[in-house]
Formats: sequence, C-alpha cells, structure tokens
Amino acid sequence: MRILLSKRAFRTLTPRFQRLWSTHSSFSTSGSGGFSDDSKPESWKTMDGLLRSPANFSPLSPITFLERSAKAYRDRTSVVFGSVEHTWLQTYHRCLRLASALTHLGISPGDVVAVLAPNVPAMHELHFAVPMAGLILCPLNTRLDTSTLSVLLQHSEAKILFVDHHLLEVAHGALAKSDRTRKTPKLVLISQSNDDDDEDRSSSFDSNYSFDYDYEDLVKSGDSEFEVIKPRNEWDPISINYTSGTTSRPKGVVWSHRGAYLNSLATVFLHQMPVSPVYLWTVPMFHCNGWCLIWGVAAQGGTNICLRKVSPKLIFKSIATHKVTHMGGAPTVLNMIVSSPVRERRPLPHRVEIMTGGSPPMPQILAKMEELGFNVSHLYGLTETYGPGTHCVWKPEWDSLSLEERAKLKSRQGVQHLGLEGLEVKDPVTMETVPSDGVTMGEVMFRGNTVMSGYFKDLEATRKAFEGGWFHSGDLAVKHPDGYIEVKDRLKDVIISGGENISTVEVERVLCSHKAVFEAAVVARPDNHWGQTPCGFVKLKEGFDCVKPEEIIEFCRDHLPHYMAPKTIVFGDLPKTSTGKVQKYLLRKRADEM
Repeated sequence: MRILLSKRAFRTLTPRFQRLWSTHSSFSTSGSGGFSDDSKPESWKTMDGLLRSPANFSPLSPITFLERSAKAYRDRTSVVFGSVEHTWLQTYHRCLRLASALTHLGISPGDVVAVLAPNVPAMHELHFAVPMAGLILCPLNTRLDTSTLSVLLQHSEAKILFVDHHLLEVAHGALAKSDRTRKTPKLVLISQSNDDDDEDRSSSFDSNYSFDYDYEDLVKSGDSEFEVIKPRNEWDPISINYTSGTTSRPKGVVWSHRGAYLNSLATVFLHQMPVSPVYLWTVPMFHCNGWCLIWGVAAQGGTNICLRKVSPKLIFKSIATHKVTHMGGAPTVLNMIVSSPVRERRPLPHRVEIMTGGSPPMPQILAKMEELGFNVSHLYGLTETYGPGTHCVWKPEWDSLSLEERAKLKSRQGVQHLGLEGLEVKDPVTMETVPSDGVTMGEVMFRGNTVMSGYFKDLEATRKAFEGGWFHSGDLAVKHPDGYIEVKDRLKDVIISGGENISTVEVERVLCSHKAVFEAAVVARPDNHWGQTPCGFVKLKEGFDCVKPEEIIEFCRDHLPHYMAPKTIVFGDLPKTSTGKVQKYLLRKRADEM
C-alpha cells in the first residue's frame, strides 16, 4: 500500500524529514517488504458520488484530545503536582500560549524540540504544545550521562532544549561536549517544584549555569487565541524517542501523529479506563511518551497525578490522597511495592488498576500485588511499537484458578491490541509462523498502524527491522494453543550451552522464587568446555547477607534441569535504565572478564 503526501504538505517538512518521508512513504506490505510502484487507484475513487474533503476527513492527531477535553471536561482537574492544580481548560490555554511562544523563537515547522525533565506538569504540557506549534518533540532520558545526552542532542538536531532545574548542570555538561560547528540549542528552564516534598521545595538551580528563557515566562508571553498548526498529513512526525539503552547504541525512533493517536486509544481500552480516571505517574513520561497515556488520559478527561520521584511511600500516599484509580510501572516498580516496609504502606481505598511491562514480570510478584489490592494487567511492547503493543487479555474461566496459576497466566504477553493489524511468532529466517504448541520458539513480529515510521537517519536499520513486511522485535517467544504469546528471551540473550538453548527468563524466574533474592539477571559466561554457561547476578533482600552463592546454585539445580542452573552467582546491585530494565550488555562485559 502506498501512502501519498501532497506537494504542499511535503514542503512543510524540514529537509531531514523530507528525506525520511521519501525513504518510507512507498514501503510495501508485500512479503518482500521492499518498495512498491503499485499505481492502482484507491478503490473508493472508482465509486461514483464519493468525495474526500475537510468535511469528512482530517489527519488523526492526539492533540485533538486536548481540544475536546477543554470543552467536555473544562472544569475537571487535569494535573496535580503538590499544591499546583490545573483544570483541562486551563491546561488547554497554557498549551496554546506555549505553542504560540515557541513559534516566536526562530524555529520552523518540522524542527525538533528536546526536553530533559521528570514527571512534572511542564513535561505533560509540552506533549501537546510542541506538536500544536507544528514541531517535533524529543523527550530525553533523565538518567543519561552528559556524553550520551550530547550525542542525542546532536543527532536529533534539537533547536530548543527544555530542562528541569535539577538537571540544568547536566544539560550544560552535555552542551559543552557538543560539536562547536553546530548551533547550540536555546535553553528553557523549568523550575516547577512540589511544595509537598521537602527535598524538592528546598532545592534550587545553580545560578552559575545560564539559560535563555524561563518556562513560565514563555507561557505568559504567548497568545491564548493561537491557531494550532495541525499536521497536514497524519504520517507527519510527532516525536523522536531514543531507545532506553538496554544496548549500548540508542536509536531514534520516529512516531507519527496517526500512530500516537491510535496507540493512545488502544492503551486506554486495554487499561479499561473509564471517563475521568485518576492516573498516577510512576512511568517516566519520557519513556515511550509514558506508554502514550499522556495523550490517552486527556482523551478520557482524567486527572494526572505527577511525581518527580517514585517510592513506595509516595505511591501509597498518592493513592490514598487522590483516590488513584490507575497507574503503571515496570516489574521493578512492582517489586519495590511488594518489598516495601509495612510502615510505608497505607490501605488502598479501592482496587487500583496497574499496568506493567518492560520485561516479563515474575509470577510471584504478580501474586503479591494482587494480595495488596492491586489488579495487575500485563502489556508488552517496544519503543518501536509506541510502547504497548500486546495485552494479556483476561479470560473469565481463569478466575477459578489458584492465585499461583492466575499469576503464571497473567505473566504472558497475550495478543495484539486493537491498534495493531498483526502479531506473530515467526522463524526469522524462513518467516514461517511457529506452531501454537507453547514450546517452539521464534521471533515476535508486529505489523500495523502502531509500528514506528522508522529509525531517524538510519535507513539501513529501518529496512532490516522491516524485512519481510513485519517489524522484527528481537524478542524470542512461544505461542500457546490459545493464541497467546509468551516472551522467553531477547534474541541476543539466549545462552547456548553444550548445544542446548537456555532461556534466561526461565532461570531468572527460579532465582527470584528463592526467599533471599530481591531481583536477578542471568547472562552467558564463556566456558571452554560448554561454550557458554549461565551466570546469575543477584541482589539479595535485606537480612539475607549470610546466604552463599552455593546455596543459590543448589536451589536452582533442585528446580531446573541441571544444564540450565547457573554455574556462577554474583551478588550486588543490577545496572538499570531509568525505566527499570536491566542493562545486560554491562553484565555480559563483567561475565566475560571473570
């Protein structure tokens, strides 16, 4: 299928996105995954009496969610951050003024605006204001070092950088390492603080570091009657999201207005969000744009409870204070909640819906969350699929199963959500779909409207990712007889020991079932005889410092085939991204050096 773009619309794109469009606009959905010169007319054009016009067609964009909520939910609370509260009408006017101000800073439609900030109201507003000004948002990981940030700022060609006052020094460090031949992006300082948080309230930015504009001053300077610059084509880019860094080479994933619109609605559906939910922001907004729920919550006129930092104490306090109905988090956040001291917990006012994803959650963690009063939904996806792509849809007949059995079923990745056309587990060489036997492994592949437009400035990587007309995830999974998929490992993480494939996920599940283990990660360690053997990196729970590696190894041998049991156990903290994913490439380096 060919996606057409008018010459007028094409000219509104900046040169680099004209190149990106030219590269991907003619991608075929045929088995070859190559280019297509199919010039057959669209079928609707052959039917007499039909006309496509502004009356019945407009490009899909999630910024329309805000416009509607400003009418339908105008007086309902949109954002809460300490004592700061805004209604949806106020948020809409603030975003209009900010979009207006952006257009007067010497930038053009199609330019990139980067933001380095935690979950504060400004981060929420920028997801609307930037695309409302015809610009492209680039949210940056707040835990990256200055060298990596410098690379991403140069690669994205950001013209403006919004930076939180806690991160101003980091931003200056990144800019100091930038290529001097390039123009430095203008700095806009975000100085929003939570006055309910003593640490946040007492902190301030270092006056030794300069900035060009103040965020609130920009908002005040803008025009609330600003005419929104809507996308001329729904395939226009809305965001560049750099992958979270579980590998050492982040890539710029380009999202379209269309994909963001569809995935926002799909995520709302799978999270079973009613009108006016109260959503607690424990997922970083910069990560897959908060799983598309910055826009999704707006669609439902919900309330966003912003948190600068995440801790069990703040989570339970926020739920009790604001009557939170929905939240999200990686399995690390769930682990943090179930392992928290009883003194930090509060009784839940009602059952709280929580979505988890990022890595396969351990069944025992899901079971403990249920005991605390949370209903956990499991989703799965990647930055390349706009975050959530699948959902473990719950079946009523599973209600009668034991808690342990329910948790095991819930840890599956499930089926595709409504925004995707296809989800399959395929042999990456033959592109044949694997049998639905729950045993045969293949690569998880996606196809549909909520798959990325491509990797920014990396045509070769884009073509490779789309080989055969499917997006190759790099994850290995099985498909069960009921059609639900279950991810077993990353393709690059599988351990081959003596000719046998070992799923690190399976070994990690057994490790985490030991009473002394807080969390664990398994990687391959080179072995002269077997080729590779499992090496377990383990963080122990408090009070279990006397546990020996041999005890952990023996436990695994009692619960796994002996060839799958780790031969080496290393105690200590696990290196992670800010979204809770273990950085296994760093652990592999450590294992190689042992």
